[in-house]
Amino acid sequence: MRNPVRVRSPLRCLAVALSMLATQPVLAQHNHGTGALSPHQKLARDIFKELIGINTTMNIGSTKAAEAMASRLKTAGFPESDIQLVGPRPRNMNLVVRYHGRGGLRPILFIGHLDVVEALPRDWSFDPFTFLEKDGYFYGRGTSDMKCEDADIVTNLIRLKSEGFVPNRDIIVALTEHEENGDANGIEWLLGHRRDLIDAEFAINLEGGGGDIKSGKPILMEVQTSEKVYISFQLEVKNRGGHSSMPVKENAIYRLAIGLTRLAKYDFPIRLNETTRTFFERTANKETGQSQSDMIALLRTPLDTVAANRLATSSAYYNALMRTTCVPTMLNAGHAENALPQTAHAVVNCRMLPDDSVEKVLETLRRVLADSQITVTQLGQPQPGPLSPLRKDVMDNVERLTASMWPGVAVTPVMSTGASDGKFLRQVGIPVYGVSGIFADIDDVRAHGKDERIGVNEFYAGVEFMYQFVQSLTR
Repeated sequence: MRNPVRVRSPLRCLAVALSMLATQPVLAQHNHGTGALSPHQKLARDIFKELIGINTTMNIGSTKAAEAMASRLKTAGFPESDIQLVGPRPRNMNLVVRYHGRGGLRPILFIGHLDVVEALPRDWSFDPFTFLEKDGYFYGRGTSDMKCEDADIVTNLIRLKSEGFVPNRDIIVALTEHEENGDANGIEWLLGHRRDLIDAEFAINLEGGGGDIKSGKPILMEVQTSEKVYISFQLEVKNRGGHSSMPVKENAIYRLAIGLTRLAKYDFPIRLNETTRTFFERTANKETGQSQSDMIALLRTPLDTVAANRLATSSAYYNALMRTTCVPTMLNAGHAENALPQTAHAVVNCRMLPDDSVEKVLETLRRVLADSQITVTQLGQPQPGPLSPLRKDVMDNVERLTASMWPGVAVTPVMSTGASDGKFLRQVGIPVYGVSGIFADIDDVRAHGKDERIGVNEFYAGVEFMYQFVQSLTR
């Protein structure tokens, strides 16, 4: 996420020096303390600290954080007319800022969310809404999901503005509300009420991609081009019930449990798309032994089902990339401990491949459950979004910068097994690419959990990556 045509200034000279440093692995460039920080690193840290200190959970809203970022942008010289605070309610306001360029091309939209999931102080080792730097990490709710990227993009807007950079197109940044909780979702609201503010040729989702660290080493840079589709179903069994002192074999719990056992043994068919095929091609080059052999076999036509299933068994992530998945997540039955159950319910949550359909999944569930007394009801409407085609300028620039900053790290498109705001944009024809320069340990994922954190060096490296990426897309 970056690009240039700028005037010379002290910051410009600093940028040249940093671009020279970028040929070395960035993860080793920064001290953990604040004394040796460059001006833009100090700015990034200050903005990051400010954001972490603002509670933006669902019951409070993100307006205060949006206002704080708007204030920083105004101070940096962005006209008030280019900074919009809009939303459905006073506490649920979204920040949209437009950085004007030469106008030769349609805008690029960068998106991120300001809201975070709840964090109870009693569950943490320290106050989750106090920014803490300790032992090479920044701690606090939102440090990894995703106020690190919010601070990253705001810092770089200010930095580019101060350097006199004029992009070849408008750059739009939308920092939104309620991505984590759905109600009053910011991107969805903006598309429905103020699409004019965020309409763009394509979008960069600041949290959709990023780097993976394994055993202390950066190993993979991911660019998200698609995501699986979220849909849930309720399973229900009803019968007469009765007194528990006179049990019968016809029991709602038994019947539901038997159906769920059948579902537990079933796997949806393996099916690759452009993104997942490329992911396994590139990941195979970094693997060894059985995993490498299985990935190569997976890519054959026809695919080797034995190798594919062995790979799926070895990794829940690989399994989720290869097929639609459905799993029971909630269970409820009966009305009294001394009564036979009259009803038994389960919720099955499915994550469909982008080209799968609710009708096919519903038909499969009914066939696998194999019991007409288990009724299956769809809960809510899915939010499918098409696969974003691999875009050369995005992929080429991520690959070039990754090779410069983290030599030897592979770059691959990925399909997210979870959900993001990118789906709303894909639905209206705006391709979305998840890109971030921040690396995180794949064996220490703390987003939404206790003592959430992000590496200090990884944060500063990510800020520098984004500075160069924005310029590379818009020069």
